[in-house]
Amino acid sequence: MVVTSPVPASVSEPGVAAALALFATGARLSRAEVAGRTGWARVTVTARLERLLEDGLLESFESRVNGRGRPATHYRLAVDAGSLLVADIGASGLRVARCDLAGRPGPSQHLPSEIGDGPDAVLGVVRAGWEDLMEGAPPVWGVAVSLPGPVELSTGRVVDPPIMTGWNDYGVRDELATWFGTTAHVENDANAIALGEVAAVTEAGGSLSDVLVVKVGTGVGAGIISGGQVLRGAAGAAGDIGHTEADVAGVRSDRPLCRCGKLGCVEAYAGGWALVRDARERGLEVEGLDDFLECLVAGDPVARALTAEAGQVLGSAVATTVSLLNPEQVLLAGALGLVGEHLVAGVRQRVYARSLPLATRTLRIQGGRLGVEAGVRGLAHELSRRVLLGAAAG
Repeated sequence: MVVTSPVPASVSEPGVAAALALFATGARLSRAEVAGRTGWARVTVTARLERLLEDGLLESFESRVNGRGRPATHYRLAVDAGSLLVADIGASGLRVARCDLAGRPGPSQHLPSEIGDGPDAVLGVVRAGWEDLMEGAPPVWGVAVSLPGPVELSTGRVVDPPIMTGWNDYGVRDELATWFGTTAHVENDANAIALGEVAAVTEAGGSLSDVLVVKVGTGVGAGIISGGQVLRGAAGAAGDIGHTEADVAGVRSDRPLCRCGKLGCVEAYAGGWALVRDARERGLEVEGLDDFLECLVAGDPVARALTAEAGQVLGSAVATTVSLLNPEQVLLAGALGLVGEHLVAGVRQRVYARSLPLATRTLRIQGGRLGVEAGVRGLAHELSRRVLLGAAAG
């Protein structure tokens, strides 16, 4: 049985939430340091920290400055007071993880699933996986999933997904919230990867405020971080680069039918399902994307040629996006994006050839740093923010 407990009400109080926000990213501060950062009076600092201690959100410890003098009381987030459960759901598999309140992933496992089996079947796999991970763990304070399709931000519902049979208008967030009675969040998979990549850089002491993540797996999608924030658009549809019309000049002359019902989408050339289709037409015996990737890694000339073409087509779309958004980095993710330089090289070539020098002068284009863990990391980071910061997060 999964144990849950209510998140303390103090998280929803603006003043207390603002105090907690100082510690949410791992800071260890004394009362004097809190006062120095906020300008609050001593009595205000004391009252807010004591409230957080009483609610189990902070813990205190003694520490000397530079190892000298009398020890002073410092405070830090009580990361083990609760658990956050996340699931990064793909077209043909998912990864579940249990995280602490700081959003740091703990135990995880990869589970087989097929997104086309519908929400009841897939979410059933998620719930069973979470229950396995919760044995002997702190109570659940929040849950989150990412999905390989368009997610309406305001409702947490999937809207007209091309490959997700039975998911259209399904209330994923509402369903998750009923399981444990906690905060529930639903995210697009590419956004989750982008959040994870940025969180990893930040936690390592770096800075990354403008990044474009292009996920190329069975389908194609993008996550955009602009000015340090996820660029979601009015309804949550921003980043759907896979279903923009492809520029195939000098690469292909056909206009294949996409799974969304339109002709000539980027995904219809560069998505994993499209590469499998084209590989079969050229005589390569592959059943699915995993077979295609095995051929690619083994150096099969057909697989390499098709991936090079996909990189060129995808690169044209990325070049336009780079000109519009001017990111610091473009990161390729997903099963195809993480297989060496096969896809990255084509993208790089088109972007540097087509985007303006000012946009590409310091631009880096490479595979994602976190690999398959990026989605889980991003979900955990975003869920931590939503659970802990309350009124301070907005």
